[in-house]
Amino acid sequence: MKRIDSVKNPQVKTWKKLHTKKERDKLRLFFIEGFHLVEEALKTKEIIKELIITEQTDLPTNWNVDDVSVVIVTEDIMKTISETETPQGIAAVCHQTMNEEVLNTAKKVLLLDAVQDPGNVGTIIRTADAAGVEAVVIGEGSVDVYNGKAIRSTQGALFHLPVVKKNLHEVVNQLKERGVPVYGTSLENGQPYTNVQPPVSFALLVGNEGNGVSKELLEKTDGNLYIPIYGKSESLNVAVATGVLLYYLNA
Repeated sequence: MKRIDSVKNPQVKTWKKLHTKKERDKLRLFFIEGFHLVEEALKTKEIIKELIITEQTDLPTNWNVDDVSVVIVTEDIMKTISETETPQGIAAVCHQTMNEEVLNTAKKVLLLDAVQDPGNVGTIIRTADAAGVEAVVIGEGSVDVYNGKAIRSTQGALFHLPVVKKNLHEVVNQLKERGVPVYGTSLENGQPYTNVQPPVSFALLVGNEGNGVSKELLEKTDGNLYIPIYGKSESLNVAVATGVLLYYLNA
């Protein structure tokens, strides 16, 4: 085990910089904190570069941290690198993994077009994992999936479900070439989602909180779906709508 006592240590400064997208992209790393997220990451522990704990933190006895680099830090250091008001005394630096090969075989795919709220993106990934989706593709204009709030909102699903950043036009073309039907979400030229028989394979395309899916992408879909509104609300939250549609299509 390694020990760091100074907040001025270069490694501590690097950890703190991981709260910025620029540094995350540069180093291909991201930062997580809290017992639950670290426990989920340990289930695929090769993703963990460094496990960071305070001197007062006791690791659960059932955790296997063999072959994991552990760094002990002071509480001051943990507060310095934490994004939460009450750090739990445990964090980790993880490798970014983008397995694009999954798109060659995945039969149930979710595509995100410019979804910008990190809480929505994290909740969507968590829901997609629960609903049996095999891959999530984050398109241009969407929030960084490794944003701290987005990661916390995934509740660990990010470590179990392949998430890929890629041009959506290319992915839609790739999926259609494989015979996977692509459904957009739109009132325009759309139909109630219950009109569609749940298919064996599908890709669902959801869009920006305010503007929806871009018209250019909607022109590429095999059909567009919408969820009827029975009350006075104008629309559903994109994460809620995604959950309804995914569970229906995967019925």
